[in-house]
Amino acid sequence: MFTLSQTSRAWFIDRARQAREERLVQKERERAAVVIQAHVRSFLCRSRLQRDIRREIDDFFKADDPESTKRSALCIFKIARKLLFLFRIKEDNERFEKLCRSILSSMDAENEPKVWYVSLACSKDLTLLWIQQIKNILWYCCDFLKQLKPEILQDSRLITLYLTMLVTFTDTSTWKILRGKGESLRPAMNHICANIMGHLNQHGFYSVLQILLTRGLARPRPCLSKGTLTAAFSLALRPVIAAQFSDNLIRPFLIHIMSVPALVTHLSTVTPERLTVLESHDMLRKFIIFLRDQDRCRDVCESLEGCHTLCLMGNLLHLGSLSPRVLEEETDGFVSLLTQTLCYCRKYVSQKKSNLTHWHPVLGWFSQSVDYGLNESMHLITKQLQFLWGVPLIRIFFCDILSKKLLESQEPAHAQPASPQNVLPVKSLLKRAFQKSASVRNILRPVGGKRVDSAEVQKVCNICVLYQTSLTTLTQIRLQILTGLTYLDDLLPKLWAFICELGPHGGLKLFLECLNNDTEESKQLLAMLMLFCDCSRHLITILDDIEVYEEQISFKLEELVTISSFLNSFVFKMIWDGIVENAKGETLELFQSVHGWLMVLYERDCRRRFTPEDHWLRKDLKPSVLFQELDRDRKRAQLILQYIPHVIPHKNRVLLFRTMVTKEKEKLGLVETSSASPHVTHITIRRSRMLEDGYEQLRQLSQHAMKGVIRVKFVNDLGVDEAGIDQDGVFKEFLEEIIKRVFDPALNLFKTTSGDERLYPSPTSYIHENYLQLFEFVGKMLGKAVYEGIVVDVPFASFFLSQLLGHHHSVFYSSVDELPSLDSEFYKNLTSIKRYDGDITDLGLTLSYDEDVMGQLVCHELIPGGKTIPV
Repeated sequence: MFTLSQTSRAWFIDRARQAREERLVQKERERAAVVIQAHVRSFLCRSRLQRDIRREIDDFFKADDPESTKRSALCIFKIARKLLFLFRIKEDNERFEKLCRSILSSMDAENEPKVWYVSLACSKDLTLLWIQQIKNILWYCCDFLKQLKPEILQDSRLITLYLTMLVTFTDTSTWKILRGKGESLRPAMNHICANIMGHLNQHGFYSVLQILLTRGLARPRPCLSKGTLTAAFSLALRPVIAAQFSDNLIRPFLIHIMSVPALVTHLSTVTPERLTVLESHDMLRKFIIFLRDQDRCRDVCESLEGCHTLCLMGNLLHLGSLSPRVLEEETDGFVSLLTQTLCYCRKYVSQKKSNLTHWHPVLGWFSQSVDYGLNESMHLITKQLQFLWGVPLIRIFFCDILSKKLLESQEPAHAQPASPQNVLPVKSLLKRAFQKSASVRNILRPVGGKRVDSAEVQKVCNICVLYQTSLTTLTQIRLQILTGLTYLDDLLPKLWAFICELGPHGGLKLFLECLNNDTEESKQLLAMLMLFCDCSRHLITILDDIEVYEEQISFKLEELVTISSFLNSFVFKMIWDGIVENAKGETLELFQSVHGWLMVLYERDCRRRFTPEDHWLRKDLKPSVLFQELDRDRKRAQLILQYIPHVIPHKNRVLLFRTMVTKEKEKLGLVETSSASPHVTHITIRRSRMLEDGYEQLRQLSQHAMKGVIRVKFVNDLGVDEAGIDQDGVFKEFLEEIIKRVFDPALNLFKTTSGDERLYPSPTSYIHENYLQLFEFVGKMLGKAVYEGIVVDVPFASFFLSQLLGHHHSVFYSSVDELPSLDSEFYKNLTSIKRYDGDITDLGLTLSYDEDVMGQLVCHELIPGGKTIPV
């Protein structure tokens, strides 16, 4: 009938679609309005209900209610259900506090079974509901404990309240319902307490206690009272004891409780009774048995990370110091767990190295999150760690070595009289060193005979590995560790005697074989040698000449002679056999330890001889072979010159140096040949102003020109040239004269020591305007003299030579040892104070000294910025 155009049909379809969409939107709006209204009504209804419930709760807890102390347990239970139904921490904290106080008050009632809150656990209808309710209440107590701050008085009171709740309902010992006839209920009630404690543990109860203890103890002044600390630690112990010390509960106890910074220190100070409980349950032994397993120890360390691992280690060490009997019986396990802990800390620090680092007072520099509480407790943690190198633990660990007696010679050793520096000892000393009885030689010399796989050797090796690991891990307190290990005078000599007995042939051969073996046994033996070298080097550094040569503390001089011979051979073999060339890691550390101990002995011998003639030379190293090795650019020959040049005779070293200078001159074209002549620098010097002219004309010369030929022409005061220009004679005369003038004390560039009159830079040399440039010029002149082989008489003081050689940068450099070369009288007075047996205050000492500066007496304070204080 009718035909619609295509446009009309599209318009009709579009209108229908729009109408349909509008109906859908309208329906969605109506549905949304219904939902919103429902939510609003629900919210208003819940709010009204919550207000009514809270009003009812507030009415229940009115403070002026005379019957508040006699409320029935059922009433408290019902009101608690209503509070827990709508509980919010921020809104209901005061109501929750009142609920807890009501519950505790009900438990204190005398002979009122209906009042006791715990009596509801005996009701068949309410038991399960009551258990669930008390679980919820106690966990809310834990939530509050995580937020409260012990340093605030109000929070401290709440902490006491919530801890009391936890203490009361996790143990039946205070429940009055179990008295008398109620004793039969105890097994069931104990089961309920175990159920409650298990619930708390599953939800992180130990984490809550860790937060509370750390917040209260890891601060400059601990703010946990005796009662609070006792309650918290008792709660921590209850699950472990109830579970009969199962591994599943010892692990979280170690991670969360024993890692609290300096916990044992605070317990011993505030509540020592808790430590008695630990001892009565033999907890330290259980900790050792658990942690000596490598997998479990690694798991605990990884859970704690580096810094808090130190806290755990400190607490265990403190416990060990309080239980020496346990350590004597469990030495192997305790040493093993300490070694594993230290190895983890060292690995942790090495993995955390980055540009964004923080300084740790024990572990050094590495990337770490800043924990202010831990930092504030670090001084206490350090004190705990000091138990490791304290005398009691060292005696326990090294009991097998310390119990042995060193064989003595038949004749008593006589003290060597004092001798001046660099003077050979008397013949009797050498006779004692090399003509001792066979029994003593067996101790001093490597004789071997003890199997390295024996239990005794393995035990000593493990202990040495522990202390060597502590030296490489606790880098910031390394000197403290070394000082502690060297406190006992007989430990190092007996350890040396023990080392000499190792292996079938002893000493040198055994340890050289260990260098080529990558076994665990070899690493342990080398760690023992490293520990011996590090400790001995530290000991000799802090001993003065009287203690070394006359009193012969720890080591006899004969022993030092033998040890130095052993070290000299060992270092030479390490270099000559190519071990040092590519040394890395532990091998490099071993070389540094042995070489450092060797050089300390060599320098001590250079200051005051205790070894025989040619003791340091290597007879098997022929100079011709060494020169050939150097010509071929062999690395080992260069290392010999770098580390132990003393094994080569002095005349051969001089010859080698002259040969090297000659080759360098040829290379630089400074030697006259038939085809070329070297460049010559001509200078004119006035006799009356020799130093000034020499300084002006030579100080600007380049290094190449200074090494070249320098011709000197002298002129007199009238400007007339002097005769005598030749190859070297005039320059030698000029060099000798200028050195003589520059070292003249009257110039005040250098001064002389009292007594032997040796030279050192004058403290008042700054009066010269260009004194630094003058020192540089003097250095060039001395260098030129050495380069040209011109001998000049310049007796430098020993302490100044040590400065020039850079020895003062060494950790083991002792300025006190160098003091006699500056002022022997001052050194004598200082050492006399060290040995003074009376009351030091009788001497009237002050922490200052006087110095004569250009005729004026100046007082210097030994404590910068401080006053002169009587000692």
